[in-house]
Amino acid sequence: MQFSLNTVVIKPEKNLPINNAIILLHGYGGDGKDISMLTLNWKRFLPNTVFLCPDGHEKCSINPSGFQWFDLTKEDPTYILNQSTKAEEKIIKFIAEVKKKFNLDSSKICLSGFSQGSMLSINLGLTSDENYACIVGFSGKIINKEDLLKRKKSNSKFLLIHGDLDEVVSPTSLLEAKDFLLRNNIDVQTNMIKGCGHNIPVEASSLALNFIKKNITKK
Repeated sequence: MQFSLNTVVIKPEKNLPINNAIILLHGYGGDGKDISMLTLNWKRFLPNTVFLCPDGHEKCSINPSGFQWFDLTKEDPTYILNQSTKAEEKIIKFIAEVKKKFNLDSSKICLSGFSQGSMLSINLGLTSDENYACIVGFSGKIINKEDLLKRKKSNSKFLLIHGDLDEVVSPTSLLEAKDFLLRNNIDVQTNMIKGCGHNIPVEASSLALNFIKKNITKK
């Protein structure tokens, strides 16, 4: 089966059965190969998991060698919301393909992303018809609180991680997202990493792995 998005797929070693999936969404100007680096450590502790790292559906406006989920060259909030909603539709189609190919339901899938990918993971984790196993967001934020509140359907568990020195997405975005989720009765854990900019350090990767292990491998 061919996926609708070009995807780095990392299957379990030794032909172990696939019981879970982790979908990793890259940041603005990145690609699936970039974010697949997280799996180098994770796959050792999640032996029955397939990792899927799709490229964004658009070439990046400011980095033609990378991809984007939505355009950020305009600061108009309405434009960004419209573009991000289109990206959600692309990812929803991709997730449906993953479910079909590996015979998994949402409860066996973790959505995770960095920056722009985190923003979309947050939206998808709250607007799906079924809860995902968990949502892990690195250096993201809520794109539009009013829109998300209108569309909220589900209550997936969340872990949000941010660097306190992030120069691209303000660290206050973590606090704002936490407040939104708690007010809407969502189970959310947060971690602010000291001395960290707009990246995923080893500490953040380890925190995410432990959270995923507790939620995605449960029977």
